[in-house]
Amino acid sequence: MNRYIFRFINNLKLRWKMLVLVLPLVILPIFVVGGVIGYIANDQAYRGITQNSEDDLDHMASFTLDLLQAHYKQFQVYKKDKQRIIREELKTLTNLAYSMVEGQQHQVEQGLLSLSAAKEEARTALKQVNIGETGYIYAMTTKGDLTVHLAQEGENIFNERDEDGRHFIRTMCRAALASKAGSVLYIIYPWRNAVLGDKFPRKKIVAYRYFPEWDWIIATGGYLEETYNDLAFEESSFNELKNKVKSKRVGQTGYIFCMDRLGTLTVHPDAEGATIFDEVDLDGRHFIREMATRKNGWINYSWGSDENNEPRKKIVRYRYFKPWNWIVAVGAYEDEFYQEANLIKGRIIVNLVAITLIVGVCAVLMVFLAAKVLTDPINHMIGVIRRVNEGRIDQKMRVENQDELGEMATAFNRMTEMIQRHKEMEATLAQQGKMASLGVLSSGVAHEINNPLGVILGYAGYLEGKLDPEDPNHRFIHEIKRESKRCKKIVQDLLSYARTPQPELEPTDLNKLLHEIIDFAANHTDMHHVSVERQFAKDLPEIEVDPDQLRQVAINLLLNAGPAMKQDGRLVVSTRIDEQGFLNIAFCDNGSGIPEDQQEKIFEPFFTTKSKGTGLGLPITRQIVEQHQGRISLESKVGEGTTITVQLPVKREEY
Repeated sequence: MNRYIFRFINNLKLRWKMLVLVLPLVILPIFVVGGVIGYIANDQAYRGITQNSEDDLDHMASFTLDLLQAHYKQFQVYKKDKQRIIREELKTLTNLAYSMVEGQQHQVEQGLLSLSAAKEEARTALKQVNIGETGYIYAMTTKGDLTVHLAQEGENIFNERDEDGRHFIRTMCRAALASKAGSVLYIIYPWRNAVLGDKFPRKKIVAYRYFPEWDWIIATGGYLEETYNDLAFEESSFNELKNKVKSKRVGQTGYIFCMDRLGTLTVHPDAEGATIFDEVDLDGRHFIREMATRKNGWINYSWGSDENNEPRKKIVRYRYFKPWNWIVAVGAYEDEFYQEANLIKGRIIVNLVAITLIVGVCAVLMVFLAAKVLTDPINHMIGVIRRVNEGRIDQKMRVENQDELGEMATAFNRMTEMIQRHKEMEATLAQQGKMASLGVLSSGVAHEINNPLGVILGYAGYLEGKLDPEDPNHRFIHEIKRESKRCKKIVQDLLSYARTPQPELEPTDLNKLLHEIIDFAANHTDMHHVSVERQFAKDLPEIEVDPDQLRQVAINLLLNAGPAMKQDGRLVVSTRIDEQGFLNIAFCDNGSGIPEDQQEKIFEPFFTTKSKGTGLGLPITRQIVEQHQGRISLESKVGEGTTITVQLPVKREEY
């Protein structure tokens, strides 16, 4: 059996062989390790999330208690400050009332008023003062007779009691008689004014001062809650506190609620004010009573809602807030409480299966990738060798690493480079031979043609001088003369291209030279419709060039650009030093542009798009630039214009 298995494996391709051997070694350990880790991770996650969830409920309860405590302390401080401010205000009003009564007494002593008239004026003035909404100033004798009062004037209230049963009037009378001159006394007592419709007692504060001359106790009183509209402020602040508590969500549907010890909901998202002391869960358990009795702890109970009639277990953390006698509760459903733990359990199982599948697929891919890494470079080399064998010696092998295959590819590339270099040298030698032959031919043709052309031009000039300009034959003689000159120009260009002399170098300021050339070329008939703009870099260094040959280059490029532009054409000539240390001369026009298929040909001899051109101007230009160890380049778009850039070395290399 084993023999057949090994024979089967040996007959497999390399990729399948690696797959059969490697895959079991990867998958089986994953199943074992994954199962153990999954069990441990599930148990730990369940415990950790349960503890975290309980901590979250406890923290939310503590957070709510902190909010209530902060609010309670803040308003305790606020009430103390408020009471101090009220005391100062009442003291001021009491002193003012005392001063007014004292003033009436001075008038009595001066004989300006009778005592009864002075008391009547004082009584009228004091009753006109209001304090808050219902507060007022009143006066009484030390026996409790009201001498000034809005409703009970003339009555004796010595035995009056406050809501706590205290004889507060007696206390005021005794304290006034025992007080030092000029001192203001205070008393606070609970009072319910049935005339004002009070259902519950409210705290009242009274400042009073004794005026012994009339045996008057002058008192200024008002309810604490009416001063500075503090009731509205407290209510607004308390509502803001409740909104903060209600805005905190616990899980998906849990929330925070507060109730007093009687089961009345003081803070609740949707049942605030309701009394739930006798509420029972789905098992008939009085869980609210249990919370109110125990005050602190945890409780679980079954609960259903209108949205979901099926019972759901709810877990609640509740704590006691003593200053207000409140129970603060934070609750969440158990299925939400343990949701993360259950999700993790499912995720572990899913991930274990997924990891096994993913690792299996990755193992298959890695085997194929390993085979691909080994075989692809070999296949690539075979392909390159085949193309080179077909004559495409420009093909190169990719060298992506430094192993044996990379070393072989590098050696092969060197071999093809040497072959390509030898072919280029052969092509160059052949071209030089052709150019030498062309030079010899051009010289012979020029000498042979120049003599007949000279004779033709001589006789044509003679006949042109003899004939009257009005003679019909004069035009034909002029054409013979013009075309003969054109032939002579073609011969001269041919000689210039075949025998371009070596440049005679001298230090030259190219900006100055270009200024002269542009001024000269601007007068040419082909440039009358063109505006030439100079953009020369300042402080250009002088470079070693042949000024006459550079003049010929610039004139050729200027006169080539002129006819390519329409009316109001614009030609920009600029100079600069580039990053490579070359001095650049750019000729940028907004003419018709050169088609892409012609851009590679314009520097070839005898190629021209003009009806009367020789096709030698740009080849001569390139030849001159190259003899100056420079380069010439072209950028052109049809309909947008052409830019020809001449690059000349600032420092020439000596050969």
